[in-house]
Amino acid sequence: MSTDPAAAPADEDAPAPQAAAPEDAAPPEHGPEETRGEAGDGEAPAPSGEEGEGAAPALSEAEAELAAQRELRRRIEERKAGREAPVEAGGKLQGVAADLLAAVKAVEGGATPTAFLPETAPAAPRRPAPEPVRPAPAPVAPAAPTGPSDRAVDEVAAVLADGSAPAALAPAVAEALGDGAAEALREDPWQLLHARGVRPEQADGFARALLGAEARPDDPRRGRAVTGWLLEQAALAGHTALEADALRAALGQRAVPDPEATLREAVAEGDVLVFQDPLDTGAPTAQAQAPGPGADETEEPAETPVRVLIGLERYALAEESLADGLAGLVNTRPAAGPGPEEWQGAGGEGRGSAAELIRAAAGHGLVLHSGGEAARAEPAALLTAAASLGLRAWGAAHGPDSRARLAAALSGAEGGAATVAGLLSGAEGPGRDAEGSLALDLLVVLDAPQLDVEGAAMLVEALPDGARLVLSGDPGVLGSAGPGRVFADLLAARACPVVVSRTPDPGPVGELVSGVGAGELAAVDAPGHEVAIVPVRDPAEAVHRTVQLVTESVPRAFQVPPEQTLVVTPGHGGAAGTRVLNAALKEKCNPGPGRFAGFDPGDRVAYSPAPGRTELGQVLGAEQEGLRLRCAGGEVLVARDRVAATLRHGWAVTAHQAVTLRAPAAVVVVPGDAGPTLTRDWVYTAFARADRHLSVVQGVGQALAAAVAERPAKPRTTRLPLLLRPQLPAPV
Repeated sequence: MSTDPAAAPADEDAPAPQAAAPEDAAPPEHGPEETRGEAGDGEAPAPSGEEGEGAAPALSEAEAELAAQRELRRRIEERKAGREAPVEAGGKLQGVAADLLAAVKAVEGGATPTAFLPETAPAAPRRPAPEPVRPAPAPVAPAAPTGPSDRAVDEVAAVLADGSAPAALAPAVAEALGDGAAEALREDPWQLLHARGVRPEQADGFARALLGAEARPDDPRRGRAVTGWLLEQAALAGHTALEADALRAALGQRAVPDPEATLREAVAEGDVLVFQDPLDTGAPTAQAQAPGPGADETEEPAETPVRVLIGLERYALAEESLADGLAGLVNTRPAAGPGPEEWQGAGGEGRGSAAELIRAAAGHGLVLHSGGEAARAEPAALLTAAASLGLRAWGAAHGPDSRARLAAALSGAEGGAATVAGLLSGAEGPGRDAEGSLALDLLVVLDAPQLDVEGAAMLVEALPDGARLVLSGDPGVLGSAGPGRVFADLLAARACPVVVSRTPDPGPVGELVSGVGAGELAAVDAPGHEVAIVPVRDPAEAVHRTVQLVTESVPRAFQVPPEQTLVVTPGHGGAAGTRVLNAALKEKCNPGPGRFAGFDPGDRVAYSPAPGRTELGQVLGAEQEGLRLRCAGGEVLVARDRVAATLRHGWAVTAHQAVTLRAPAAVVVVPGDAGPTLTRDWVYTAFARADRHLSVVQGVGQALAAAVAERPAKPRTTRLPLLLRPQLPAPV
């Protein structure tokens, strides 16, 4: 599968400069709206009513999460600056980046490069937490909003107007460019690419409107901006870095005349970092072999083969911080606490997967656990056992629906369940101790495949010394919306205990999903019609049959009301995408004029408070400040100016939006034109959303089975395995 970042388009729903029309291209790995969690279909009218006045609004969960991300990056950069000394290479570059730049220049000059292995400092031992005294959790004070000022937004809007770009982009541009955004944008119009949803051709039109004939394809400012944009697009497809050859090819496709010179300048200016990572060929290199008798001692040994990767600093820093933190967990025993006999008595004496997980967590700082929906009872058993031993044990799930299922499994055990975002922002969970770390002894993270490198780094950074971390999830589902494949990389590294659940998902649906995970789409015995295949000829029939199943067949046969049936389809666009399906289902389930920004009370909605997170809810009504929803986590008020960006109708969703959801019944729609885009992990994720009944409305014929058998998950380029390898013991 190609890793060409040019194949990952921007969000087709984002406002685009008028200088060039936005493209309605096929989505990247999970679709642009899925990967960023956006929900708007353009500018929608806001609910009626005047803006409320009074005190400043409380910090939202999304704003708190962004503040936590900024704090993590600040800590990482401080630690990195403390480790690296300036060197005379590369102008503005220092340390590893400068050395690598010198290697790249040697290659471009025709010289043979010296193999460069990044130096990785050994993980510092994690000091044990003081026992038995535990600092009381410190209250988490809400941070002040950090968005751009109204004046900064107005100044940017004036520059956008001069370039015939829509003023709706002003807040995003001001946020992305920071202080002096208007001046920076006027001096370098291609900085517009920092705003989400803007494409190079649109930035070119904006630049021509501002600069006239001076806006040329070979402008160095354009080349550097397009380079950064391509790497951001690659991040949306899951890559933390790109191979240099792929990036050069993508620059050429974007009409950059000299990709080599462009990359050289981007590296020299510090816009990107370049890495030479050794390739694992499985054979000893000439440098590792002693010369034989009679060998020519003057002969130079063969070079270690390397791959040259280029990436953005933010992901490089997050990956490095994550590797350091994970290595510290692996190499350090947990803090003093219950002894082996106590763990045995709390549930570790058995022979099942739950007992195996308890024993592994008792003696290790990092443990991995894999399994399906039924296997979630095992990390719940671990949390219950740990709480019974007096440990501060918490579970964190990707979204409110998954959190609710975990809380139900805990059955009143002390500690509790939170979402990952809520835990990091302080809105949920145990709070922070006096040192700013999470006030816990054991953290079990469910839905671990949904952790990207930045989120995982934030979690590990927040753990107190001596804590235990258990990452649990189903390796067969779609990966994270952000860059990285943290769970898969750790499973492949085999440097910590891995507990593979022996608890299968029950019934015909569980049997079908297990077969898909093994690469086989086989018929299963479903005497109670738990699994139904509904062939269709065209998208129009697919939409008709889907509405019929949701509103008539499934309620009649399984007593599952329409609001408890989840419809999953490959994308938002197309003749059988979420937009068309939701329009048809709304007309049948909750007809109305869409008085409030396209929504009516009673509408089912998909709410995306932050990129990569979606929860289902129902519209309760409109207020002066916005739309009020009832979601799994309680009532939510969506501000008027956030409705278009965060809400869609939610009877039908994409597989990535649904990745942590479960429903009594699911209808999976696979239209005829979806065949080439299907992968095994997409099918696995979609089918596994059903608890009691699964209907598959499909028009792709044998292409569905071929995708399951021949196309596993799309590859992602990451550096985490390389960064971990020198810091970890031999695989276990």
